[in-house]
Amino acid sequence: MRVLGIETSCDETAAAVVEGGFTVRAHVISSQADLHATFGGVVPEIASRRHVEVITAVVEEALAKAGTSLEEIEGIAVTNRPGLIGSLLVGVSMAKGLAFGRGLPLVGVHHLEGHIFASFVAAGGPVVPAVALIASGGHTELFYVRAPHDYQVMGRRLDDAAGEAFDKGARAVGLEAGGGAALDQLARQGNPQAVPFPRARTDHPLDFSFSGLKTALLRFLETDGGRTPVADVAASYQQAIVDVLVEHALQAAHAAEVDAVLVGGGVAANSRLQAQLRTVATARNLRVAFPPPDLCTDNAAMIAAAGHSLLERGVRHGFDLETKAREPLTTATFAPACQVEVG
Repeated sequence: MRVLGIETSCDETAAAVVEGGFTVRAHVISSQADLHATFGGVVPEIASRRHVEVITAVVEEALAKAGTSLEEIEGIAVTNRPGLIGSLLVGVSMAKGLAFGRGLPLVGVHHLEGHIFASFVAAGGPVVPAVALIASGGHTELFYVRAPHDYQVMGRRLDDAAGEAFDKGARAVGLEAGGGAALDQLARQGNPQAVPFPRARTDHPLDFSFSGLKTALLRFLETDGGRTPVADVAASYQQAIVDVLVEHALQAAHAAEVDAVLVGGGVAANSRLQAQLRTVATARNLRVAFPPPDLCTDNAAMIAAAGHSLLERGVRHGFDLETKAREPLTTATFAPACQVEVG
Protein backbone atom coordinates (compact mmCIF):
# COMPACT_ATOMS: atom_id res chain seq x y z
CA MET A 1 0.00 0.00 0.00
CA ARG A 2 1.25 3.48 -0.88
CA VAL A 3 0.03 6.14 1.57
CA LEU A 4 0.15 9.92 1.37
CA GLY A 5 0.65 11.51 4.79
CA ILE A 6 -0.15 15.11 5.74
CA GLU A 7 1.00 16.86 8.94
CA THR A 8 0.01 20.42 9.98
CA SER A 9 -0.42 20.17 13.75
CA CYS A 10 1.68 23.23 14.56
CA ASP A 11 3.96 25.34 12.36
CA GLU A 12 5.41 22.76 9.95
CA THR A 13 3.57 22.02 6.71
CA ALA A 14 4.57 18.50 5.72
CA ALA A 15 3.63 15.81 3.23
CA ALA A 16 5.15 12.40 2.57
CA VAL A 17 4.68 9.22 0.59
CA VAL A 18 5.33 5.95 2.43
CA GLU A 19 5.18 2.53 0.80
CA GLY A 20 4.79 -0.82 2.50
CA GLY A 21 4.50 0.81 5.91
CA PHE A 22 8.11 1.81 6.52
CA THR A 23 9.72 2.74 3.20
CA VAL A 24 9.76 6.52 2.82
CA ARG A 25 9.56 7.34 -0.86
CA ALA A 26 9.65 11.09 -0.20
CA HIS A 27 8.89 13.60 2.49
CA VAL A 28 8.78 17.39 2.37
CA ILE A 29 8.67 19.91 5.23
CA SER A 30 7.99 23.61 4.84
CA SER A 31 9.15 25.40 7.99
CA GLN A 32 7.66 28.58 9.42
CA ALA A 33 10.47 29.20 11.91
CA ASP A 34 11.43 32.57 10.40
CA LEU A 35 7.82 33.77 10.51
CA HIS A 36 7.46 33.20 14.24
CA ALA A 37 11.01 34.00 15.41
CA THR A 38 10.30 37.64 16.26
CA PHE A 39 7.34 36.64 18.46
CA GLY A 40 9.26 34.21 20.67
CA GLY A 41 6.82 31.41 19.88
CA VAL A 42 4.28 30.13 17.38
CA VAL A 43 1.39 32.51 16.61
CA PRO A 44 -1.57 30.21 15.80
CA GLU A 45 -3.31 32.45 13.26
CA ILE A 46 -0.08 33.13 11.36
CA ALA A 47 0.65 29.40 11.34
CA SER A 48 -2.73 28.42 9.92
CA ARG A 49 -2.59 31.10 7.22
CA ARG A 50 0.82 29.92 6.05
CA HIS A 51 -0.41 26.32 5.95
CA VAL A 52 -3.18 27.45 3.58
CA GLU A 53 -0.65 29.22 1.38
CA VAL A 54 1.79 26.34 0.96
CA ILE A 55 0.03 23.03 1.55
CA THR A 56 -0.91 22.36 -2.08
CA ALA A 57 2.65 22.97 -3.24
CA VAL A 58 4.06 20.79 -0.44
CA VAL A 59 1.80 17.86 -1.36
CA GLU A 60 2.65 18.23 -5.04
CA GLU A 61 6.37 18.33 -4.26
CA ALA A 62 6.15 15.18 -2.13
CA LEU A 63 4.35 13.31 -4.92
CA ALA A 64 6.90 14.51 -7.48
CA LYS A 65 9.88 13.51 -5.33
CA ALA A 66 8.33 10.08 -4.82
CA GLY A 67 7.94 9.71 -8.57
CA THR A 68 4.26 8.99 -8.16
CA SER A 69 0.86 10.60 -8.61
CA LEU A 70 -2.46 10.67 -6.80
CA GLU A 71 -3.66 7.93 -9.14
CA GLU A 72 -1.10 5.59 -7.52
CA ILE A 73 -1.88 6.59 -3.92
CA GLU A 74 -4.00 4.03 -2.06
CA GLY A 75 -4.75 5.86 1.19
CA ILE A 76 -4.58 9.27 2.88
CA ALA A 77 -3.34 9.70 6.47
CA VAL A 78 -3.52 13.03 8.27
CA THR A 79 -2.80 14.36 11.74
CA ASN A 80 -6.12 15.34 13.29
CA ARG A 81 -5.13 15.56 16.98
CA PRO A 82 -3.71 17.09 19.14
CA GLY A 83 -2.42 20.46 17.97
CA LEU A 84 -3.41 23.99 17.02
CA ILE A 85 -6.99 23.78 15.79
CA GLY A 86 -6.55 26.23 12.92
CA SER A 87 -3.45 24.42 11.70
CA LEU A 88 -5.03 20.99 12.02
CA LEU A 89 -8.09 22.11 10.07
CA VAL A 90 -5.96 23.02 7.06
CA GLY A 91 -4.33 19.60 6.88
CA VAL A 92 -7.53 17.67 7.55
CA SER A 93 -9.45 19.72 4.97
CA MET A 94 -6.76 19.02 2.37
CA ALA A 95 -6.81 15.30 3.21
CA LYS A 96 -10.60 15.12 3.00
CA GLY A 97 -10.60 16.86 -0.38
CA LEU A 98 -7.99 14.49 -1.82
CA ALA A 99 -9.70 11.42 -0.39
CA PHE A 100 -13.11 12.50 -1.68
CA GLY A 101 -11.82 13.47 -5.10
CA ARG A 102 -9.97 10.19 -5.65
CA GLY A 103 -12.28 7.90 -3.69
CA LEU A 104 -9.49 6.94 -1.29
CA PRO A 105 -9.71 5.67 2.30
CA LEU A 106 -9.01 8.35 4.91
CA VAL A 107 -7.56 7.88 8.39
CA GLY A 108 -6.82 10.38 11.13
CA VAL A 109 -3.62 9.89 13.14
CA HIS A 110 -2.72 10.99 16.66
CA HIS A 111 0.40 13.16 16.54
CA LEU A 112 2.16 11.30 19.36
CA GLU A 113 1.56 7.95 17.71
CA GLY A 114 3.28 9.42 14.69
CA HIS A 115 6.40 10.09 16.76
CA ILE A 116 6.42 6.47 17.94
CA PHE A 117 6.18 5.32 14.35
CA ALA A 118 9.09 7.57 13.41
CA SER A 119 11.28 5.22 15.46
CA PHE A 120 9.69 2.24 13.71
CA VAL A 121 10.52 3.81 10.35
CA ALA A 122 14.13 4.31 11.44
CA ALA A 123 14.31 0.66 12.54
CA GLY A 124 12.61 -0.62 9.39
CA GLY A 125 9.64 -1.99 11.33
CA PRO A 126 8.04 -2.19 14.77
CA VAL A 127 10.35 -2.58 17.77
CA VAL A 128 8.14 -4.06 20.49
CA PRO A 129 7.69 -4.41 23.34
CA ALA A 130 9.49 -1.20 24.19
CA VAL A 131 9.39 2.02 26.16
CA ALA A 132 8.87 5.20 24.14
CA LEU A 133 10.09 8.61 25.29
CA ILE A 134 8.37 11.38 23.31
CA ALA A 135 9.97 14.77 24.00
CA SER A 136 9.20 17.92 22.05
CA GLY A 137 8.15 21.53 22.51
CA GLY A 138 4.66 20.51 23.56
CA HIS A 139 5.06 16.99 24.91
CA THR A 140 7.21 15.00 27.29
CA GLU A 141 5.72 11.58 27.94
CA LEU A 142 6.73 7.98 28.52
CA PHE A 143 4.75 5.07 27.10
CA TYR A 144 4.90 1.34 27.38
CA VAL A 145 4.54 0.11 23.80
CA ARG A 146 3.19 -3.43 23.93
CA ALA A 147 2.54 -3.48 20.19
CA PRO A 148 1.68 -0.94 17.47
CA HIS A 149 -1.45 0.96 18.62
CA ASP A 150 -1.29 -0.66 22.07
CA TYR A 151 0.10 1.88 24.54
CA GLN A 152 0.06 2.56 28.26
CA VAL A 153 1.15 5.78 29.98
CA MET A 154 4.17 5.50 32.26
CA GLY A 155 5.00 9.16 32.84
CA ARG A 156 3.84 12.59 31.71
CA ARG A 157 4.85 16.24 32.00
CA LEU A 158 3.40 18.26 34.85
CA ASP A 159 4.37 21.69 33.50
CA ASP A 160 6.90 22.75 30.84
CA ALA A 161 7.75 20.17 28.20
CA ALA A 162 11.43 19.38 27.64
CA GLY A 163 11.53 21.14 24.28
CA GLU A 164 9.84 24.18 25.80
CA ALA A 165 12.47 24.21 28.56
CA PHE A 166 15.24 24.07 25.95
CA ASP A 167 13.71 26.94 23.96
CA LYS A 168 13.17 29.13 27.03
CA GLY A 169 16.68 28.41 28.21
CA ALA A 170 18.09 29.39 24.82
CA ARG A 171 16.36 32.76 24.99
CA ALA A 172 17.44 33.27 28.59
CA VAL A 173 21.14 32.92 27.72
CA GLY A 174 20.79 35.32 24.81
CA LEU A 175 20.24 33.09 21.80
CA GLU A 176 17.77 35.03 19.68
CA ALA A 177 17.11 32.28 17.14
CA GLY A 178 17.41 28.52 16.83
CA GLY A 179 15.87 27.56 20.17
CA GLY A 180 16.93 24.20 21.56
CA ALA A 181 19.11 23.40 18.56
CA ALA A 182 21.11 26.60 19.09
CA LEU A 183 21.46 25.81 22.79
CA ASP A 184 22.72 22.33 21.91
CA GLN A 185 25.34 23.85 19.60
CA LEU A 186 26.51 26.34 22.23
CA ALA A 187 26.57 23.70 24.97
CA ARG A 188 29.11 21.63 23.04
CA GLN A 189 31.68 24.31 23.87
CA GLY A 190 30.94 24.37 27.59
CA ASN A 191 31.40 22.42 30.82
CA PRO A 192 28.19 20.57 31.77
CA GLN A 193 29.32 20.39 35.41
CA ALA A 194 30.00 24.11 35.82
CA VAL A 195 26.63 25.03 37.37
CA PRO A 196 24.76 22.64 39.71
CA PHE A 197 21.25 23.14 38.37
CA PRO A 198 18.51 21.09 40.11
CA ARG A 199 16.96 17.84 38.84
CA ALA A 200 13.29 17.95 39.73
CA ARG A 201 11.68 15.05 41.60
CA THR A 202 7.94 14.51 41.46
CA ASP A 203 5.44 12.49 43.48
CA HIS A 204 5.24 10.00 40.62
CA PRO A 205 8.86 8.99 39.88
CA LEU A 206 8.39 8.90 36.10
CA ASP A 207 6.60 12.24 35.68
CA PHE A 208 8.50 15.27 34.39
CA SER A 209 8.76 18.83 35.70
CA PHE A 210 11.04 21.45 34.12
CA SER A 211 9.49 24.78 35.18
CA GLY A 212 11.60 24.89 38.35
CA LEU A 213 14.76 24.37 36.32
CA LYS A 214 13.86 27.31 34.10
CA THR A 215 13.36 29.47 37.19
CA ALA A 216 16.71 28.31 38.59
CA LEU A 217 18.40 29.36 35.34
CA LEU A 218 16.86 32.83 35.43
CA ARG A 219 17.87 33.34 39.07
CA PHE A 220 21.41 32.16 38.36
CA LEU A 221 21.77 34.58 35.45
CA GLU A 222 20.52 37.44 37.63
CA THR A 223 23.01 36.76 40.43
CA ASP A 224 25.99 35.56 38.40
CA GLY A 225 26.47 38.86 36.62
CA GLY A 226 28.08 37.28 33.58
CA ARG A 227 31.02 35.79 35.44
CA THR A 228 30.34 32.24 34.24
CA PRO A 229 30.98 31.65 30.51
CA VAL A 230 27.66 31.42 28.70
CA ALA A 231 28.68 28.13 27.09
CA ASP A 232 29.16 26.63 30.56
CA VAL A 233 25.73 27.86 31.63
CA ALA A 234 24.15 26.38 28.49
CA ALA A 235 25.94 23.06 28.91
CA SER A 236 24.95 22.76 32.58
CA TYR A 237 21.34 23.66 31.89
CA GLN A 238 21.14 21.17 29.02
CA GLN A 239 22.72 18.48 31.19
CA ALA A 240 20.05 18.95 33.86
CA ILE A 241 17.32 18.28 31.28
CA VAL A 242 19.11 15.35 29.68
CA ASP A 243 19.86 13.67 33.01
CA VAL A 244 16.16 13.58 33.88
CA LEU A 245 15.10 12.29 30.45
CA VAL A 246 17.71 9.53 30.46
CA GLU A 247 17.07 8.50 34.07
CA HIS A 248 13.33 8.24 33.54
CA ALA A 249 13.68 6.33 30.27
CA LEU A 250 15.96 3.78 31.94
CA GLN A 251 13.68 3.45 34.97
CA ALA A 252 10.71 2.90 32.67
CA ALA A 253 12.54 0.22 30.70
CA HIS A 254 13.43 -1.54 33.96
CA ALA A 255 9.84 -1.33 35.25
CA ALA A 256 8.40 -2.65 32.00
CA GLU A 257 11.11 -5.31 31.70
CA VAL A 258 11.87 -4.45 28.07
CA ASP A 259 15.17 -4.26 26.25
CA ALA A 260 14.33 -1.43 23.84
CA VAL A 261 13.87 2.34 24.23
CA LEU A 262 12.32 4.41 21.43
CA VAL A 263 12.90 8.16 21.37
CA GLY A 264 10.85 10.61 19.30
CA GLY A 265 10.01 14.30 19.02
CA GLY A 266 12.20 17.30 18.35
CA VAL A 267 14.29 16.81 21.50
CA ALA A 268 15.36 13.40 20.15
CA ALA A 269 17.75 15.29 17.86
CA ASN A 270 19.69 16.70 20.84
CA SER A 271 23.29 15.52 20.59
CA ARG A 272 23.86 15.23 24.34
CA LEU A 273 20.69 13.18 24.84
CA GLN A 274 21.65 10.82 22.04
CA ALA A 275 25.22 10.33 23.27
CA GLN A 276 24.31 9.84 26.93
CA LEU A 277 21.35 7.53 26.36
CA ARG A 278 23.27 5.39 23.89
CA THR A 279 26.18 5.04 26.33
CA VAL A 280 24.14 4.03 29.36
CA ALA A 281 21.82 1.84 27.30
CA THR A 282 24.76 -0.10 25.90
CA ALA A 283 26.04 -0.66 29.43
CA ARG A 284 22.63 -2.12 30.35
CA ASN A 285 22.19 -4.18 27.17
CA LEU A 286 19.34 -2.01 25.96
CA ARG A 287 18.60 -1.14 22.35
CA VAL A 288 17.89 2.51 21.56
CA ALA A 289 16.12 3.72 18.42
CA PHE A 290 16.46 7.39 17.45
CA PRO A 291 14.89 8.64 14.21
CA PRO A 292 17.20 10.54 11.86
CA PRO A 293 17.13 14.32 12.52
CA ASP A 294 14.61 15.07 9.76
CA LEU A 295 12.16 12.58 11.31
CA CYS A 296 12.59 13.91 14.86
CA THR A 297 10.78 17.13 14.12
CA ASP A 298 7.12 17.19 13.05
CA ASN A 299 6.95 15.39 9.71
CA ALA A 300 4.45 13.56 7.53
CA ALA A 301 6.46 10.37 7.00
CA MET A 302 5.67 9.27 10.55
CA ILE A 303 1.98 10.10 9.98
CA ALA A 304 1.91 8.11 6.75
CA ALA A 305 3.59 5.15 8.47
CA ALA A 306 1.13 5.16 11.36
CA GLY A 307 -1.76 5.66 8.94
CA HIS A 308 -0.57 2.76 6.79
CA SER A 309 -0.67 0.49 9.83
CA LEU A 310 -4.16 1.68 10.78
CA LEU A 311 -5.46 1.26 7.23
CA GLU A 312 -4.06 -2.27 7.09
CA ARG A 313 -6.08 -3.01 10.22
CA GLY A 314 -9.23 -1.82 8.52
CA VAL A 315 -9.50 1.55 10.28
CA ARG A 316 -11.35 4.11 8.16
CA HIS A 317 -12.64 7.56 9.01
CA GLY A 318 -15.46 9.40 7.29
CA PHE A 319 -15.58 12.94 6.01
CA ASP A 320 -16.88 14.01 9.40
CA LEU A 321 -13.37 13.42 10.83
CA GLU A 322 -12.89 16.00 13.58
CA THR A 323 -9.84 17.93 14.78
CA LYS A 324 -9.01 18.10 18.47
CA ALA A 325 -6.67 20.50 20.22
CA ARG A 326 -6.17 18.08 23.11
CA GLU A 327 -6.53 14.36 23.40
CA PRO A 328 -4.30 11.85 25.19
CA LEU A 329 -2.83 9.09 23.08
CA THR A 330 -4.24 6.67 25.64
CA THR A 331 -5.82 6.74 29.07
CA ALA A 332 -4.43 3.32 29.97
CA THR A 333 -1.79 3.47 32.68
CA PHE A 334 1.10 1.09 33.23
CA ALA A 335 0.51 0.25 36.88
CA PRO A 336 4.01 -0.93 37.90
CA ALA A 337 5.42 2.53 37.06
CA CYS A 338 4.33 3.81 40.47
CA GLN A 339 6.66 1.26 42.10
CA VAL A 340 9.80 2.48 40.32
CA GLU A 341 12.48 3.70 42.71
CA VAL A 342 14.40 6.87 41.96
CA GLY A 343 18.17 6.61 42.09
